[in-house]
Amino acid sequence: MLMTEKRHDGRGVQMTDQDGRGVLAGVRELLPVLRERAQETEDARRIPDESIKSLQETGFFKLLQPKTFGGYEADPVTFYTAVKLLASACGSTGWVASILGVHPWHLGLFEPQAQQDVWGEDVDVRISSSYAPMGKATVVDGGYRLTGRWSFSSGCDHATWVFLGAPAFDAEGRPVDFCTYLLPISDYRIEDVWDTVGLSGTGSNDIIVEDAFVPAHRALSFQATSKCRTPGQRINPGPLFKLPYGSVHPSTITAPIIGMAQGAYEAHVEHQRNRVRAAYMGEQSKEDPFAKVRVAEAASEIDAAWLQLTRNIDELYQLACRGEKLPFATRLRVRRDQVRGTERAIAAVDRLFENSGGRALKRGTPIQRFWRDAHAGRVHAANDPERAYIMYGNGEFGVPVENAMV
Repeated sequence: MLMTEKRHDGRGVQMTDQDGRGVLAGVRELLPVLRERAQETEDARRIPDESIKSLQETGFFKLLQPKTFGGYEADPVTFYTAVKLLASACGSTGWVASILGVHPWHLGLFEPQAQQDVWGEDVDVRISSSYAPMGKATVVDGGYRLTGRWSFSSGCDHATWVFLGAPAFDAEGRPVDFCTYLLPISDYRIEDVWDTVGLSGTGSNDIIVEDAFVPAHRALSFQATSKCRTPGQRINPGPLFKLPYGSVHPSTITAPIIGMAQGAYEAHVEHQRNRVRAAYMGEQSKEDPFAKVRVAEAASEIDAAWLQLTRNIDELYQLACRGEKLPFATRLRVRRDQVRGTERAIAAVDRLFENSGGRALKRGTPIQRFWRDAHAGRVHAANDPERAYIMYGNGEFGVPVENAMV
């Protein structure tokens, strides 16, 4: 819930919690130009610099950033709402905004020195990521040596730091931990490999690291994030930084997919208003009762996905605001409904696409782009429904759940 008390950011600038609502207003103003720029974004295989600049000017990237370093620490539902809006205009832009936008929250969990390293001189620094364990870290004096190649670092061309996931091994080669490592751009290089049929504009290229030293304060164990007890809470004690990584980050993947479904819905309805079906003797689609049923079904699926996602996150946030324990059963429900939300969004997009007719296949039309983008987002590891459902079932039956992504 947005409050009205005044505070100061890291530069001494007075702020109020009205900033979250101001960001949403700014995002809404951007939507027409992002729609117009969607094909350009896809063709370029990256988000245009102008779009990133505009997002920064709205304050979007500050929504989940700690107050300590000039952020708004907004209600997370405000953040997801902004993401949904952006993705409804351009799937790739919404996806990258969501990924880059959640990273200030993740950095807020790290040791204070790591936050100072990134934001000490510039509170507008952006961070990309690739959390899958595609590399290897070895424990050394003072930190780790990290090597590997990581794929799918969305928006990396617009970032100067990166989060990378990898297991940590001791000198004898025994696994001792699994961490997220924070590296500056001087310690990695980007290889342009992104050429896909969906989310083409996200620039999700590879990150390559060759024996880089990562100081201990720039590593965060997933054990800490799973327990919701992180070193960053020493300077960021607010409720936002008490939320589980396994709730916040997977929802960051589903929110833009729901937004893409919403964009597909709006494009489909507009298309159907004027569509004449030659195969049915010139019948107008808006007079077709079956078309109306499909629209209603899709709209209901999108609404259900969004209502569950926002209800669950808000429930966790309100518990954290009151200083209460976050029930593990609630965290499991968040993951259950997060993957279900993705499934609902995909079902809605499919239902709309199959009823849009052959002209919707034309390159440049929004409906086919949203269809491809939503399916590309679906293959993200956070969207594996069976894993999340099994965790939920285990919880219901009293079977221990051992997974950091809860």
